[in-house]
Amino acid sequence: MPDVGEGLTEAEILKWYVQPGDTVEDGQIVCEVETAKAAVELPIPYDGVVHEVRFDEGTTVDVGAAIIAVATTPPAAAPAGRTPVLVGYGVAESATVRRPRKQPATTPKTAGTPPPTTRPLAKPPVRKLAKDLGVDLTTVIPTGPDGIITRDDIHAVARPAPQPEPEPATEPAAELAAAPAHESGPAPTGADTRETRHPVKGVRRATAAAMVASAFTAPHVTEFVTLDITRTMKLLERLKTDKDLQGLRVNPLLLVARALLVAIKRNPEINATWDEAGRQIVQKHYVNLGIAAATPRGLVVPNIKDAHAKTLPELALSLDELVTTARAGRTTPAALQGGTVTITNIGVFGIDTGTPILNPGESAILAMGAIKLQPWVHKGKVRPRHVTTLALSFDHRLVDGELGSRVLADTAAVLERPQRLIVWS
Repeated sequence: MPDVGEGLTEAEILKWYVQPGDTVEDGQIVCEVETAKAAVELPIPYDGVVHEVRFDEGTTVDVGAAIIAVATTPPAAAPAGRTPVLVGYGVAESATVRRPRKQPATTPKTAGTPPPTTRPLAKPPVRKLAKDLGVDLTTVIPTGPDGIITRDDIHAVARPAPQPEPEPATEPAAELAAAPAHESGPAPTGADTRETRHPVKGVRRATAAAMVASAFTAPHVTEFVTLDITRTMKLLERLKTDKDLQGLRVNPLLLVARALLVAIKRNPEINATWDEAGRQIVQKHYVNLGIAAATPRGLVVPNIKDAHAKTLPELALSLDELVTTARAGRTTPAALQGGTVTITNIGVFGIDTGTPILNPGESAILAMGAIKLQPWVHKGKVRPRHVTTLALSFDHRLVDGELGSRVLADTAAVLERPQRLIVWS
């Protein structure tokens, strides 16, 4: 089990794509694991035949433990005998015949159907897909090179029934909504249906530990501001027709992110971290902007590297990629490391405001509330305006009330009068 992220000590095996007897090639994905940071696919570094899969799916394994053994054919010049491979030793050169596999159950064929004369060609992940979907490989017409069956060929035969499209969320994209907690995990069974217990592991366990550490290490202060962002909403509609932003998600979060980056530029002292061991405040001259995302596996906070240096189209593209990757469960450990300031959009749940907890090592986190039409005094008259509430939590060891207030006020000022994006950027 490799260390797929800085300092990780264990990972859970989510899925095996190969079984004993399967032939594998160097670089082929053989399993998917979940660490405390993300789900990661692991390639095999050898050509050969899978000799042994040492842990079942759902097992948590320490980094460094052997999880799979591959029997490889020794080089021609090597003496006969056993050759060290990934785990233990390979078989002797004279005994490199592939081990017979258990024949998978197949659907009964109609009388008179001749048996296939050759074994269908397909890579192990494709065979696993066929098994999961109940597809008999002998009935599949291959379209891949050299007569290899592809994933598309399997799906074409399976032809799953069309699923109804989910209703669109009230806010787009990086505002990721997780499924309700009661919809995930094992369902209650037997006579006891009053409780269901879920093991705390992977991303959720890491998040819990990080939040406890943050809450009881950094003294949190949270400030709030309610503001009229009608002008920003009008700008948003114009930007949706901008040719430089075509095909990208252009939503309120994008402009809130830009406004916060402008505020950090005007108040760079907030972009720092507290070094307890060195008794230092470490000033960051870059902004890795974290975006809190709720996923079925738990809360993750990937960050946009060097967000301060990106144009608005580049920032929109980065947000788009971040959301797509997080939704697919493919956020890499590297994307989760090195954040400096974070935004969490609780407004997508219809929540007006909250008191967000800092990510460990960061100085501030901005919570974006729901945007609602409300009566507001505008130019001396009460009018319906788009109103929202922002909440900024910060580490009071390095951010005092004046600095935190300036950052929050500047963020609000940009959103109230977005032309300041041009003046202050």
